[in-house]
Parts: sequence; C-alpha cells; structure tokens
Amino acid sequence: MIEKATVADIPALLTLINGAYRGDSSRRGWTTEADLLGGQRTDAEDLLTRLQTPGAVILTLRETDTLEILACVYLEPQRDSLYLGMLTVRPDRQATGLGRQLLAAAEAYARLLDLPAVKMTVITVRPELLAWYERHGYRRTGRVLPFPDDPRFGLPRQVLAMEVLRKELGG
Repeated sequence: MIEKATVADIPALLTLINGAYRGDSSRRGWTTEADLLGGQRTDAEDLLTRLQTPGAVILTLRETDTLEILACVYLEPQRDSLYLGMLTVRPDRQATGLGRQLLAAAEAYARLLDLPAVKMTVITVRPELLAWYERHGYRRTGRVLPFPDDPRFGLPRQVLAMEVLRKELGG
C-alpha cells in the first residue's frame, strides 16, 4: 500500500531512513552508506521541512496488514522535473521489488503533475546504485555537485560528490 506520509510518520521514517543508510543495521542491505559516511542520514527537522515544502510529498510503502513503513521516497516538483530523493527500503526487504514499486509510483506522480522528467542525485562512488538507476532508464547528465556540507546529512569519511541523473518520461 503506497500513501503520503504525515507528520505523525516522522519517528518511523527516521528509524527507517537512518537504519537503511547508516550504521550496522544498514549493512544487511545493499544500499548502505556506512563505509562512506558516519552520523545520521536525516533528522526530524529535515523531514518536517520536507513534509511542509509546497507540492512536496514523502510517499510510503506500507505492509498491508500492520501498516508498518517498509520503504519511502521524497518527491519535490521543480520547474522542469520531479526531484526524487531518499529512496529508502528497509535493509531486510531490499532486493524484493519495493524500491522498483516506489520508483514507478514516483514516475506516475511526475506524470500526474505534467512534469516531463524525474531527476535525482547519487553519490558518485556508488557504482552499484548508479547502475541500478540506469537499468531503470535514468541517465547520467554529466553534472556533478559537491556533497552537502551539513552534518545533519552525514559525516563524510572521504571526499564525496553527487552525480545528477535524469529520466525523460515521454508522452
């Protein structure tokens, strides 16, 4: 079941997102950033800001019977595309198709908003993640941005950069 997150979901989202990207719990999945970054991936203030951004949503994918959040993705309409961020799947449920379902929901949301494309940023030293997105139609734009200099989003263990990917949705 896919639905929009609310402020009441922030504690569960924090547990999901930080547990999927950082620390030992993240090592159970293939999307861990634990070797690249220390600290947290996000905090309650960041999630609240995202939920209050005009037009933006956090979609959640929930277990049908328990309503537990298994996966989420942040979507924010921009001038020429839908920005996709924080695509997160609980580590013990990765590689089961949940990420693919949320990616499809994000693309459907972009079409609903009449946006021609979806774009995102991915850490450049994540070849397996870049390849996963490329298999789903996302293309490297050649644009590289510095990693955010904000400890709320992690403490880099090395110099990091973000590559911009984009998928044209077509008619």
